[in-house]
Formats: sequence, structure tokens, C-alpha cells
Amino acid sequence: MNAPLVAVLDYGIGNLRSAQKALQKVGADARLTSDPAVIRDAHAAVLPGVGNFGACMSAVRAAGLEDLVHERIHGGLPFLGICVGMQMLFTESEESPGVTGLDVVSGVVRYLPSSVKRPQMQWNRLRVRGGGDAMFASLPPEPWMYFVHSLHGVPSDQSSIVATVDYGCQVTAAIRVGNVFAVQFHPEKSADDGLGLLRNFVDAARLVAA
Repeated sequence: MNAPLVAVLDYGIGNLRSAQKALQKVGADARLTSDPAVIRDAHAAVLPGVGNFGACMSAVRAAGLEDLVHERIHGGLPFLGICVGMQMLFTESEESPGVTGLDVVSGVVRYLPSSVKRPQMQWNRLRVRGGGDAMFASLPPEPWMYFVHSLHGVPSDQSSIVATVDYGCQVTAAIRVGNVFAVQFHPEKSADDGLGLLRNFVDAARLVAA
């Protein structure tokens, strides 16, 4: 079975290769790239991210990736945001006032409550909503995922939330908006459950490639 081409968007911040290597492990031809031709040829795209919202948004724009993100999403291809990559899909963030996000998901990225230790740096059990999302197929009912974050996205449309965790409040762990799936946790660092989720994403890309 051919490996689908997955573009891991490279904007020069953070350890983006860890996501690339995990995707390769579960069967993708994953390439860390900012090349528009490769991104347009890809069957799916991934936006990872760690660090500061404003710095990441500046780097995405400097790399010329903002329009390509919207192009790929509007084209209907599978798109995955990871950690700050998820946060950048929102309209704005309390972390960087005045900096606009990609606004794929209407809403605000807010700080975790001051009553808990920030960042949340631990494994936590997901509470998957409703019948679950295709990205959770074949995973345990309450998968364990690894989190490192001080903020989380609060979408205007709460129905886009497909998984949460408890950490001082109900924390948004995963969202689904059409062909866009995004997670606050790090699937590439979440052992079998995380690799299972990435495998489901690669399977979605494989359907596009077929």
C-alpha cells in the first residue's frame, strides 16, 4: 500500500521533526517542508507547534505559509493541528494580545485557571464526546495523551469540541471543523494511543491518495 504524502509545515520553530518521524512510523511519506509545490501536492497537511502563539504566528507568516494553510483547508484535504498548531487555528490568543490567528476556528485561546500548575505537563485521560471522531477509531474509550501547555482553545461553537480533559476546568483537548482536526496534546509523544491517532490521520490521507 502506497504511503500518502503528508506535508509537515516547516516554519522554523520548535521540534517539528518529532511529528514528521511519528507520521513516517505509521506509514506516511511525511516531509518537513515550506515548499509550496510539495504542500500543494500533498494528500494531507500537519501544522505542529510549540512555544509562544505570537512568535509562531509571525514565523508562519514569514515563511509564507498562511495562505497555503487556508488553501489546503479550503481544498478539503485532511488537516491536523498539534498543540500550538491547534491554537494558531483560532481567531486570537490571550497569550499574545493584538496578534491575529489563522481564524479557521472562531474562538479565543485562553489561559488555564490560575488555581492549577501551569503548564499542564503530564499524561491525561481524554473524555471523547458523543460517538467519537474517526480520528479516535480503534483507540480505547478514554485514551491517554501527553500534554504540555498553559492555554487551550475555547471555540465559539462548542459542538466543534470532540474531546476534553479535566485540569482545573474542562480543557479543550480536540476539535473537529470539517476536514480540520486539531489536538492540544502531543500525539507524537503519546505512545500507542498517540500513534493510533496519527495512523487514523494517515489512513484519511491514504483515501485522498487512492
